[in-house]
Amino acid sequence: MIKRLINGKTKSITAAALILAVASLASKLLGLFRDRILAGSFGLGSELDIYYAAFRIPDFVFNIVVLGALSAGFIPVFAKLVSEKKEEEAFRTANAVLNLIFAALLFLCLVGIIFTPNLINFLAIGFDAEKKEATVALTRIMFLSPIFLLLSSITGGILQSYKRFFIYSLSPIMYNVGIIIGAIYFARWWGLVGLAWGVALGSFLHFAIQFPIVKRLGFNYQWIIDFKDKGVRKIIKMMIPRTLTLVTIQINLVVITIIASTLSEGSLGVFNIANNLQSFPLGLFAISFAIASFPTLSALSSEENRKEFAENLTTTTKQILFFIIPVSILFIVLRAQIVRVIYGTGKIGWEETILLFEVLAIFSISLFAQGIIPLISRAFWALHNAKTPFFTSLASVMINIILAFSLSKQYGITGLVGAFSISSIINALLLYYLINKKIGFIYHRKIYNPLLKISASSIIAGFFCYKTLYLVEPFLNTNTGFGLLTQGFFAGLVGLFTYCIISWKLGIEEFMIFKNSIQRRLFKTKIETAEIIAKE
Repeated sequence: MIKRLINGKTKSITAAALILAVASLASKLLGLFRDRILAGSFGLGSELDIYYAAFRIPDFVFNIVVLGALSAGFIPVFAKLVSEKKEEEAFRTANAVLNLIFAALLFLCLVGIIFTPNLINFLAIGFDAEKKEATVALTRIMFLSPIFLLLSSITGGILQSYKRFFIYSLSPIMYNVGIIIGAIYFARWWGLVGLAWGVALGSFLHFAIQFPIVKRLGFNYQWIIDFKDKGVRKIIKMMIPRTLTLVTIQINLVVITIIASTLSEGSLGVFNIANNLQSFPLGLFAISFAIASFPTLSALSSEENRKEFAENLTTTTKQILFFIIPVSILFIVLRAQIVRVIYGTGKIGWEETILLFEVLAIFSISLFAQGIIPLISRAFWALHNAKTPFFTSLASVMINIILAFSLSKQYGITGLVGAFSISSIINALLLYYLINKKIGFIYHRKIYNPLLKISASSIIAGFFCYKTLYLVEPFLNTNTGFGLLTQGFFAGLVGLFTYCIISWKLGIEEFMIFKNSIQRRLFKTKIETAEIIAKE
């Protein structure tokens, strides 16, 4: 069974999304454990500010060089060659792209290592000399990470194209394992520098777990650089607007880092930890569905089957919203319990805790928007159109930067996060409008009516969750972690139960699909499609 799971091909978007969601859940739980260790050991002060600032430059290089080439162009091109039974040509293209990007990446990493002090002086203008020196040391070590993640991105793209999602889904788990090892062991031996070595180890493990399966699929490394290769030329053509999109996103994060470095100590750590926490449901639902749907959307686009393309995109959008909207409401209601249970340890004080759950609530407002952006962007990439996501991203980044400077002066880190949420919502609305205009088959009522039902169900569920918090509080000692966990658990359970009941009563199609999918897997029952959509 394990062998079949590792080597088996995932046949549907829902099944692929389920695999990715389960793995994402494990990865995100490890991520929360990682952040708890980091926050408990170092506190939300200067040391975590240094750690997160050191991420920024290597991450910038990886995103513009690697993701720009691979996320938009590699999978559609490689998947098409595989579907046409041109596997030898597909692997030749993969090698050519790998070698080309590796050469560019290695050059930029070496330049980055040399000029790290100058870059940190610009990036962390609010840091004193000692903090800047420590940030330089960590950044130079972290430049190992983009190299391993390039290899992992190639292998991951091949696995996605062959719809081998299980092993691909395990790579983020291994990445977090590496960072946790760094936080627990390396940091004990080498101090803050040990965290950077943990990141390097995690990126290596991210690649290492995927490579054996890719090798089994037929990939053999070859030293090939061929600019005349049709696949390479097509990927380069598509990577330019995608790279520009990522540049704007990275500039946005750089500006956030610069502004946060000038705010009160620990602001950068608060932003990143709260961002990691709100990314939990995004990775679990939104990213899982977006990644799972990308190969299918790419194949339908190559077949010029626009109607089915639109139907798949519409269905997946509704599935993401069905999960992400109630979670965002519950995050807002349970923000204090979530933050205090996960991060109420070690060096985290009460003031930092209050700031964290305020920031988490503001992030949660835009979760629905952040949830559909990855999917609609991939829909454009599948249509070989990377320009539109670039322009919408550029517009939202400009809005975010303007708002971030003005709001952070008045509201500090909460203003910075507020600007991020507003710009995310604008980006999502622009993408949604333009994809409708592009394919012409997504009717607003197919999204609009379910969205109203999902929103109404979520708000009512949030109300019952809120009331439950106060009903159970007299029976618990909420000054302890166990008491808070119990309070949040019962309130969240009531909220989810209420959401399911109302979704069932309103006949929300996505709930029926989810319920019947669970029944099929747990009880092996056969459910007719008519039953799934009976209450549409």
